Amino acid sequence: MPLPGALPGPPPGTVLETASDTVPAGDAALAARLRQPLTVGGRTVPGRLWLAPMAGLGHAAFREVVEDYGGCGLLFTGMCNARAVPTERPEKSEAFSWRAGEPPRLVCQLFGAEPEHMAEGARRVQAEGFFGVDLNMGCSVSAIIKRGCGADLLRDPERAVRMVAAVRRAVDIPVFVKFRTGWSPDPQPAVDLARRFEDAGADCLVFHPRVAPDRRTQPPRRAHIGLVKAAVSIPVMGNGDVFTPEDCANLLDDTGCDGVSLGRIAVARPWVFAAWTGMVDDDPDRNPAPWREAPLALLDALARRHGPARAVRMFGKFLVYITGNFTYGNGLRGRLLRVTGRTPASFGADDPGGLRALQDALRAELDPLPAVLRRPSALLFGM
Repeated sequence: MPLPGALPGPPPGTVLETASDTVPAGDAALAARLRQPLTVGGRTVPGRLWLAPMAGLGHAAFREVVEDYGGCGLLFTGMCNARAVPTERPEKSEAFSWRAGEPPRLVCQLFGAEPEHMAEGARRVQAEGFFGVDLNMGCSVSAIIKRGCGADLLRDPERAVRMVAAVRRAVDIPVFVKFRTGWSPDPQPAVDLARRFEDAGADCLVFHPRVAPDRRTQPPRRAHIGLVKAAVSIPVMGNGDVFTPEDCANLLDDTGCDGVSLGRIAVARPWVFAAWTGMVDDDPDRNPAPWREAPLALLDALARRHGPARAVRMFGKFLVYITGNFTYGNGLRGRLLRVTGRTPASFGADDPGGLRALQDALRAELDPLPAVLRRPSALLFGM
């Protein structure tokens, strides 16, 4: 069901030839580029703007809101433990779960330390009907690194390449690899690995041009994406600090990458895919509806999937991004966290879990709409 603020648009995969009424003329060329289909592993993806995998955020309820607005070519789960996936029960799992009919548009991201575990997990992913499987070699969180997973694999190129080859032998669906520059600013190891990943059977690379120790303390080195793209013949998606249409266009122009994978900006603005592909006008003066309604739609999706009390707690993770959209977002976040931080029992029997209290607080804070920041606040959004 289309969300409030979503305007009728062409079906996925349609190529826009001219500016539409829903897109400013300056963005029409970008919309046309992003709506171009892309072939990955012999299969067609109806667009070049993708939802990045995000641990703890990119679960089924959030993806529902993104899908309802439209414009996203391909969606990714959050990180799923490759050792757990073979016996995982989707109805009990937050990460390895999906909505009816979703897997054909969905890529499951796996993390693991050993090639055989990743291959076994990939077999389950294929059996469930996912579009593809994504191998995480980019996460730099210490808990993941200590387990020999994520970006730690980039310290052991031989193991990383064996992992891609093992998964390629195990499945027929497209194989994606998400990785980063590595552990030093020198891009050559990443370029060499990109070639080896392609030779091992990867169908698409999603590249983040930061070294693992950065953790967003330094700007992404966009030139590294161009070097990786020039080294391989398979599609390369760029990622990292893309917050505006201009950022997106510059990334495509400067690197030659095949498309863009959006993370934090999508959490703040789930309609961003629809906006940048010409389906939604998100100018807050002309059309404030997405800014007001998307947080409520997310809260509703969380409540339907997880129940009121858990939905309120889970929503707190999203507030840092949602409130980063606005001037004085820190104060807005603090006021809303006073609701999400209360114990469920404190709301009373007529409002189990505080769902209605949070809905009322969101409506009160977002109507009238606070002043919108075109580029979200770095103080909040960089967390």
